[in-house]
Parts: sequence; structure tokens; C-alpha cells
Amino acid sequence: MIELPKIPGNPAGPVTSGGGIASVASHLQLEDHEVDLHAIQSQAMSIGDVGRTLTEAQKWIVLKRLHFDALVTLDDLPPQATFIFDKIENMSTGEAVEILKKTLKDHKNDVNIVEDVFELWEELVALDEATKKESSLGEESEDSDKKEPHTVSVKEKLSTFIHNADSKVKQLGDIEKKDESGGTGVRGDDYAIVDWDLQVRLEAALIAYWSPYPEVRAVTFPYDDPTIPVETLRVYIIGIIWTGIGAVINQFFAERQPSISLSVSVVQVFLYPSGLLCEWILPKWSFKIWKWTIDLNPGPYTYKEQMLATIFCGVTGGSTSYAAWNILMQKSPVFYDNQWVDWGYEILLILSTNFLGVGLAGIMRKFAVYPVKAIWPTILPSLALNKTLLTPAKKEKINGWKISSYMFFFVTFWASFLYFWVPDYLFEALSYFNWMTWIAPSNMNLAVVTGSIGGLGLNPITTFDWNYLSALLQPLQWPFYATACNFIGAFIGFFAILGIWYSNYKWTGYLPINDNGLYSNTGESYSVTAIVNDQSLFDQQKYDEVGPPFYTAGNLLVYGSFFALYPFHIVYEFGMHYHDMWDACTSFWRVLKNWKRSTYDGYDDPHSTMMRAYPEVPEWAYLIIVVISLVLAILCVKLYPAQTPVWGIFFALGINFVFLIPLTTIYARTGFSFGLNVLVELIVGYAIPGNGLALAFIKALGYNIDGQAQNFVNDLKQGHYAKLPPRAVYRVQLLSIFVASFIQLGILNFQLDGGIKDYCDPKNAQRFTCPNGRTFYSASVLWGVIGPKKVFGGLYPILQWCFLIGFLLAFPCIAIKRWGPRKMFKYFEPSIIIGGLLNYAPYNLSYLIPGLYVAYAFMHYIKRNYEAWWQKYNYVLSTGLNAGIAFSSIIIFFSVMYHPKDLTWWGNSVSYEGIDAAMTGWLNATVDAPDGYFGPRAGNYP
Repeated sequence: MIELPKIPGNPAGPVTSGGGIASVASHLQLEDHEVDLHAIQSQAMSIGDVGRTLTEAQKWIVLKRLHFDALVTLDDLPPQATFIFDKIENMSTGEAVEILKKTLKDHKNDVNIVEDVFELWEELVALDEATKKESSLGEESEDSDKKEPHTVSVKEKLSTFIHNADSKVKQLGDIEKKDESGGTGVRGDDYAIVDWDLQVRLEAALIAYWSPYPEVRAVTFPYDDPTIPVETLRVYIIGIIWTGIGAVINQFFAERQPSISLSVSVVQVFLYPSGLLCEWILPKWSFKIWKWTIDLNPGPYTYKEQMLATIFCGVTGGSTSYAAWNILMQKSPVFYDNQWVDWGYEILLILSTNFLGVGLAGIMRKFAVYPVKAIWPTILPSLALNKTLLTPAKKEKINGWKISSYMFFFVTFWASFLYFWVPDYLFEALSYFNWMTWIAPSNMNLAVVTGSIGGLGLNPITTFDWNYLSALLQPLQWPFYATACNFIGAFIGFFAILGIWYSNYKWTGYLPINDNGLYSNTGESYSVTAIVNDQSLFDQQKYDEVGPPFYTAGNLLVYGSFFALYPFHIVYEFGMHYHDMWDACTSFWRVLKNWKRSTYDGYDDPHSTMMRAYPEVPEWAYLIIVVISLVLAILCVKLYPAQTPVWGIFFALGINFVFLIPLTTIYARTGFSFGLNVLVELIVGYAIPGNGLALAFIKALGYNIDGQAQNFVNDLKQGHYAKLPPRAVYRVQLLSIFVASFIQLGILNFQLDGGIKDYCDPKNAQRFTCPNGRTFYSASVLWGVIGPKKVFGGLYPILQWCFLIGFLLAFPCIAIKRWGPRKMFKYFEPSIIIGGLLNYAPYNLSYLIPGLYVAYAFMHYIKRNYEAWWQKYNYVLSTGLNAGIAFSSIIIFFSVMYHPKDLTWWGNSVSYEGIDAAMTGWLNATVDAPDGYFGPRAGNYP
């Protein structure tokens, strides 16, 4: 048996709090969550200094549940452990049971609660209720002889739970020995009840002072110190600089396939030394402006400063403004070629769409930021990295791993940086690893099924490129059930697309199977300029000559899935979470009626309780931003020939309010999201037929209201977890939007004015093929210029039935989820399954299969069996890989691609030599179609 270190200190003695921790014995009071961080970090607390009412064995139970049992020494505990020990001692058993009862009720169908933990809570509460019931029965009956002689009462059972220190140390020693020997983990041991009184208080303390989710506990702290500097001059200096750099890079590479981005994780890496540099060079003096004192250098660069700077840069983190695609589509000669699009139009458009998003983000706080269930999986790696960079960590040995998370990040970062040169430049076939097509490059059927470029990507090993496999999924961020449900949907879509294409349904057999472009009735790329007049409006005479555009099989499935998903999702979300949504709506109405009312009213979870220490941003401050954005949008359509009526702007606002809650709640819960762009396309196409510009403008607003708002809600949730003053977050968001918008416009105009040769050409040597702009353009042609009436009535009438299918399908799914066996259907998320069908055109299964492997390994197996390792390293691994690739891709592009230095050899050309890279239809229009063209006959075009 492995000898565990002896826990020093007398287990008996008075209850005392660790240095800097004030305990008022009520988790509902703000003061009970606040600490003096400097005091608890500067004063070493050994295991003997905490938990003085607990035995040696009980302390080990707590340490193991907190995953601090792997500490190299117990002479200097992490502050989190010190804090939780204090709260366990000061919590009564009765209070703990009530906390668990409420938690069981609130999280009954919560897919993010680990099932073993939920069962532990149920057992702890059940034992308490059974004890009370047995006690009451004993008081009613005095005839003890009637009791069965061999029946063991619940009270006696509780009394047999282990309290002997030696036996507990022996048991835990055996467990640790199994761990170090490479066993499959100790999940059953971790959640067995061995000390009911301690464990009920331990679980309740985790819930009341930290979080019921291990992924949230891994990246947050169970306490807060409101005195830590946050909104400093250092934040604004480095925030503006790195927001600018991010805006340049992300806009520059936005239309490359695959795109390259300066992700938030990379920016964080550079924010850290930038903050330290400011700490070193800025003078240590302060001055006063009116009632505010500005301290240029308030001491050491803090975790909260780093988090606020991260949010500052988050506006440009890994993406660009949605309105940039509008401008690209309108201004590019490849698409609409609107010469009237000038800087004035661009500024009004980008500011109105971006600011509208942040205005609505504040309104969404009640149901997207404050609820405990809104964990926002996509932001957890960012929090983990900042915690790693700026929080001192104690030395641990977890499953044989001694490396610190700080060092682990940089090892991962540089390994990722160096390795990415291989698939991105030296050996490109490792990226598009369509090895099955190499066997017979000219075999169309093989290319269609297994191809990574133009095929559907059914291939067990599709890539050795992290950038490729994480392009659609973030397998180290999404919960595994979300990744699995998404893949199930994509796998169903694979067979559906094959069926559509091989059956030549709606002439798809004449076109590539999985392309997002529009095609003419001869199989050529469709040009919108051929059917519009000089005002970019529909020209019937030209249309009669050219004919309608056609969708590929993959694109047809994507649109049908979108149309089914909208009614399905709104019915399903309201059916499953109507209580939460009703509470969110009514609470928002109460805030509007009583503007002095706290927005935190009704939320008593630990993070909302801690946030009460800071002045809130009033609702009217966000509403003003919404009004200003609407005014800018109106000016945009009134001052320029955008062909868009003003009512369209308010229509976009109205339809988003209908979907605002259901779209955001699933994103907050699972990490899965989708926009309203397709629905807006459909409705506007009916309302304003023959007008692609109006459709594109209203779609930009319609998408941004939800899409941008969700991005900004991400930032608000990060601030919520990190305990940043809400008003500071509000200010940096507004400034960041303003700075990033102008820089993005500058880069886009540089590209369009000849900065990149053959920009948006499908054969662009530097891969600037504009996949997003092309999809945007295709949608404006089909749903705006041509119009859904022609599409539904003549070309694809089946699409209109998808709405009814989605609506009806929601009801059996609600019944299954609500009343089916909980264990069997707990992870059933049908919206994500339908969402999996959206992964096609131009992407395919090859982007998903390797991500599924990674997600299963890390987000399921390791998380369940080696939770301590997972909490310490998983999100750090995710950010390290993403950061290394982003940094490497930038260096590679400017060093060997911007001025091409071609590396020509088999490994860089083999992926593109077969039919997979030059996919066509299995039918040829000039040979197989009547009169040399397919579709409706000339003179009878819909």
C-alpha cells in the first residue's frame, strides 16, 4: 500500500477561518463569498490549519473530491481548498440538505450534470428523508418488539459510515495505488457515500459557493476580492493595440478556405507579456479627473485586468463583422459590382449591425448570463488560459503528470506552431488526407463517397491537421453529447445527399454533389449580373434568356434542414424550458417597470451573488445603443440606393425577438448555435421579390441581432465568471467595436482594390476563394433576385413542406425527452442532430470524423475517468493547439505564401489530382439532357 502523507494538526479544536476568509455562515450573503486575496495568497495554510473539526480521513475525502489529493505537499494549500474547508465547517447539515433538494429540482434534466454526481445527490437526500421518516415512525410506535430482529435501520446504516482515520487512509491509499498503476480511474469510489454528514455538506458547499459543473470549477474561483484593480489604463493601452492587430489579421484571412484567424487564445498569450511590459514601463503616479482618480500603474498586472483585456479584444477574436460579407458581395466585381458603395455606406452599415448586437446582449442577460445552466462551453478555454497565465499554482502529480499547466500550455503552443508547417506547407496531403481516392483517382463513385474536397468525406482517417478537424467542431470545448449529436445528424445527411444526387432529384445529378455555389441549366457557374439591371434589380427579360439557378444536392439538404430547424427548435425549446423562458421574459418586464430593481433579483447562485458587489449596467444604457443602431441603419438605406425599405429594418428586429431566447439558451447550454439568416432570406424574398440587395441588407441585421448579440453575451458571461465590474465590460465592448469596425473596413477595401490578386476567384492560388462571400451571394440571388415564390412554386416545392415537418417533429421529441427514461434520453438533443445536417456544402464528414475521435477521448473518457487531469489540462491543451496554429499560419502565409514560394512535389499535389478536386455531376448536360440543358423548358421558367 502506498503511504499517504500524514495530515498534521489536532482534529479537535475551535472552528477558525483561514487568513483573509470572512465567514458569515450564509451562502446567500455577499460577504460570505468575499476574501482578501492578498492575505490568503501570502499566508501559507497547511492541511492542519484548516478543517479543525474534521478527522484526518474526512480531510482526505474533501481533498479527493476537490482534486487536490495530488498535491506534492500539504503545507501550502491552494486558496480554493482553504475556502471550501471553511465553508464546509460553517454549513449545517440541514442547510446542506435543502441546497441539494433545490439543486435536484433545478437540474433534473440538465444534460451538463454528470450522471454519477446527480445520483450521489439523490442518494444523500434520500438517506436524509429515510432517516426522518424512520424517526417519525419510531415516535408513533413504542412497541419496539414488533421490529424485525435483523432489520438495520437507516440511522444505524448512517452510523456505520467510516469515521476511522486509519481505515480511511488505507482505503484512499489503495485507490491512489490503482490510479498510479494505470487503472481505469476511481469514479465509483469518488462518488460512494462513506461519510454522509461530511459529504452532504461537501456537495452543498461546492454548489453554493462554486458550481455544480466540474468544467466551471476548473476555470473559476469560489471567492472574489472586489479590491483587485480591473479597469486600468494598462487594459485600454494593450486592448486597443491587440484589437487592432486582431481586426487586421482576421479580416485579411476571413475569405480564405480554410480561414486563418488570430483567435482569442493567441491574443491572450500576447496580452500577458504586454500587461507585464506596461507594469514595468509605466510610471507609478496617479492623477484626478473630476471625481475619478486614474492610477497609471496600480501594481502587479492582475488576473482581472487580463480578463477585461481579453474581452476588449474578443470583438475581433477569430472572426470578422458579418456586415463585411455584405460589403464584399456588393462591391466585388465577381459578385454585384455596386460602384456606389463608398465609405459612408460601409461605415453606417458596419456600425449599425455591430452596435445593435451589443445593445441586445445586455437585454439577454437575464436568461443567457445569470442562470447557472448557461455555462457557455465555448468560453471556458479562454478562462482556463488566463487562470493558467496569471494564477500561482501549487505543484501536483496527477496520474504521473508533474508538469504545470503554465508550462504545458507553452509546450503545446510551440509543438502546434512547429507541426502546422507540415500539413499547411511542407506536406499538404496530411491536411486534405483523401488517401482513399489515391487508390483510383478517376473513380467518381469513390471520390463522391470518400473525397475530402468535393466529396462527402466518409473516411476513417481524414486529416492530421488540427486546423482542419476543428474547423466545424471544437472537440475540446463542446460537451461530448453535443459533438455526438451533431455527428449523428451529419451522418444521416450523408445518406440523404447520396440519395438525392444518385436519383438525380431536381436535376442535382448534373451538378457537383456538395458545392455551395449556384449553377445554370448547363452546369456552369451562375452569374447574377446576367439577370439584373443596372440598379441590381431583377430583369425579367434577361431571366427568360438565362433561366433559373440550381442548387447542388448538398446545398438543397442544407436549406431543407434550416427550414425544418426553425419551427422545430422554437417549439422544442419552449416545450422543454418554458418555465425558464417565462421567468426570463417576466423578469425583464419587471425590470422595465421598476428600473431601480436589481437585474440580479431572483438569482442566488454563487457567481450572481458575488457580482452584487459591483454597480450594474442599467437596462436603459443598452436600450440607447439599440436606438442609435436603428437610426444608423435607417440612414444607411435612406442616403444610399440600397433598395431596402425602412420597415425591413424593424421586421428584422421583430423576428429576432421571437427567436432571441430559444437560440441563445441552446448556445449557452451546449455550445451549438445557428443564425436566422436563412429564415430572413425566405420571408424577405416573399415580401420584396426581385431584390437581392434588400435581402442581403435585412439578412445582415437579422443575423447580427442574434449572432453578434450571442458573441457579446459570451463576453458578459466571461466577465460574470471572472467577477469583472459590468460597467467596465460595457465600456470596453463599445470602444472595441468602434475601433475594430474601422480597421476591418480598411483591410477589406485594400483587398477589393487589388491588394490581393484574383481575390474571390475559385482558382485563387493563395486560397482566397471567398467561401462565405460566395454563399452570401448565392443566397441573395436565389432568395432575393429570383425569389422564394419561384423556388417553391417551380424549382423546389418540397422545401416548403420542411417547415411543417420540423413543427410536427418537435412534439414527439418533447414527449421522449420529458417522459422517456431519463438515463436513456438524457443526452438526446434533437436540435443539434438536425443542426448536424447543416455541416455540408462545402464542408463534409471529413471535417467531423477526427473531431469525434478527439471529443470521445477527452470530453468523455478522460473527463469521466481522470477528472483531475481533465480539469487541469484539457482547456489548456485546447487553447495551446489553437494558439499555435493561428500564430504559425500567420507566419507561414507572410513568409512563403503572400509572395508564393511553391514547394512542388507529390505530397503537395496528390490530394488535388483526382476527381475529388474537380468534381462534376454524374450526368453531363450537353450529352444527357434534352436539348443540351436540364430543368424547366425555355419559355416555361418559374
